Amino acid sequence: MLRIALTGGIASGKSFVADEFAALGATIVDSDVLAKEVVEPGTPGLERVVERFGEDIVQPDGSLDRAALGRIIFADEQARADLNAIVHPLVREAATRREETAPEGARVIQVIPLLVETGLHAGFDRIIVVDVPIETQLERLGERNGLSEEDALARIHAQAPRDERIAVASHVIDNSGTREETRARVGEVWEEISRD
Repeated sequence: MLRIALTGGIASGKSFVADEFAALGATIVDSDVLAKEVVEPGTPGLERVVERFGEDIVQPDGSLDRAALGRIIFADEQARADLNAIVHPLVREAATRREETAPEGARVIQVIPLLVETGLHAGFDRIIVVDVPIETQLERLGERNGLSEEDALARIHAQAPRDERIAVASHVIDNSGTREETRARVGEVWEEISRD
């Protein structure tokens, strides 16, 4: 099976691109979705996160208070590393299980936001990078998440720089134009990986 990863900086449009690949027939394994699943109420993942960060990150209904946790980890590099050490192995295990259950001959694309930061890029045959300028990220984070420029920059700088992602890419999708332009580029990349 050809192992394909899709990555990109925060607010680059990975979800839109992944949805476009899914519409073309790709099987999508989204690490962001899995990261939520592995810390749902009652999971060992949530239990370990609470052990590390305390009860203040749990909402009254027992679910993870993502905003509270975000305030901690984006202000403290060690806290972020600790969270990643808990969640990432659980996500990788879940992603592997999903990949193994894909139909024979499927083109499975794993969406992994922190692909470069975690060194996982070495395990993939093809790497698709969704790319936008930092100005676009700032604008989208302000509109989508209501973040101040300072908070948005903290999240952007917590990830690998654009040039590091592009350096490992086998395919780059510029998502700074129109949706139609991005859709056309996704189609081109899909044709290329379908021939592999």
